[in-house]
Amino acid sequence: MSIQIFNSLTRQKEPFVPLEEGKVKMYVCGPTVYNYIHIGNSRPVIVYDTVRRYFQYKGYDVKFVSNFTDVDDKIIKAANELGEEVHELTERFINAYFEDVTALGCKKADVHPRVTEHMDDIIEFIQVLMDKGYAYESAGDVYYRTRKFNGYGKLSHQSVDDLKIGARIEAGEKKDDALDFALWKAAKPGEIFWESPWGKGRPGWHIECSVMAREHLGDTIDIHAGGQDLTFPHHENEIAQSEAHNDKTFARYWMHNGYINIDNEKMSKSLGNFILVNDIRKQIDPQILRFFMLSVHYRHPINFSKDLVDAAATGLERILTAYNNIKHRLTATASLGDHSEQWLEKIEEQKAHFEEAMDDDFNTANGISVLFELARIANIYLNETNTNEKVLSHFLETFEALGDVLGIEFAKEEELLDEEIEALLQERVEARKNRDFARSDEIRDHLQAQGIILEDTRQGTRWKRG
Repeated sequence: MSIQIFNSLTRQKEPFVPLEEGKVKMYVCGPTVYNYIHIGNSRPVIVYDTVRRYFQYKGYDVKFVSNFTDVDDKIIKAANELGEEVHELTERFINAYFEDVTALGCKKADVHPRVTEHMDDIIEFIQVLMDKGYAYESAGDVYYRTRKFNGYGKLSHQSVDDLKIGARIEAGEKKDDALDFALWKAAKPGEIFWESPWGKGRPGWHIECSVMAREHLGDTIDIHAGGQDLTFPHHENEIAQSEAHNDKTFARYWMHNGYINIDNEKMSKSLGNFILVNDIRKQIDPQILRFFMLSVHYRHPINFSKDLVDAAATGLERILTAYNNIKHRLTATASLGDHSEQWLEKIEEQKAHFEEAMDDDFNTANGISVLFELARIANIYLNETNTNEKVLSHFLETFEALGDVLGIEFAKEEELLDEEIEALLQERVEARKNRDFARSDEIRDHLQAQGIILEDTRQGTRWKRG
């Protein structure tokens, strides 16, 4: 079965057929860097990192591009309020972004282009649109002629007439039609600016992604992705700009993830339920947060609450425990149990179920259910009198391969546990030196309760897992 993707453009699942065999060109809209990202921002980062991982798991060569908007109204306002230069502010929050998403187990994109690095490309792109009659200059601003583009509204499935009802011309705008949108904005006094044929100014928001996608991936790309809130007007405007400029389809597949609610309410600063990743990852293991985000299909809304996050933590622990139990048994066993082929088939069956789930529009919720089933089967196998090294190894390899798609770090759990044990052993050594035998025995009993057996020898204390 080929990978099926729900295409927002056609509103149906379609088999993925790449432009180039074995390759995927993928663009994901990145953050506007004037603050730390919130958990709503983190969902698309986690979702499309997982999509990329699955394509790679299936053997595709993926070129993954995700931009930084490092100049716009919000950035200029924040820089002025903080008394910082725009580039200082954006650099600080780009670094913060990488810290947050790395903690969430997300890989860096192959390219993270910045708007300020593509100013010449943006100006050239706009000039082509003007030469083709799709854009016009007005008092130093440049606007896109929305009605001239025949397919406007095809992504958001709205007609131009319907869109006209909600459109308006803001104060200071001098455009021909309320539906027209800015490609270039004349600089206000004291604002950062770039020289252009239309005077000093900076790009509008929508133009930047059209330009950077083309510069790094070409005229037509396989997948363009982002949050559901970007469907209109951002992605709609990207299509209009890019297809008018390139005379080609811009993106073949459009993917949009659903919203996040906080305790069944929309997240907003006014409600006081605005959660920054930088804050929440100090309270919740980021791997649990990622696992929670993937426990619901990416197109569905997800509700963030303590109970649901706790349930995700418990679920993840079940999978990690099964993995670690298999790993511990493998280090201790050299026996060859019977029925190894039967168990290898069971493992392969779960692997096939996982691929079936992920092939169906990257259904991570069902993929996680498969990992739970794999953990259940592993626990049953561990009750066998004799276990087979080949089967144990295949369990581990399958956990790791499927877990890697979802960003689950199995090794991390054991490393942390080892550090904790070593710290407790050192504390026990100090307690014995100080003749605090009560504390020494307390540490020993605590470790024994977790299956850690201590051996006091002349060379020091050794430990092993029971």
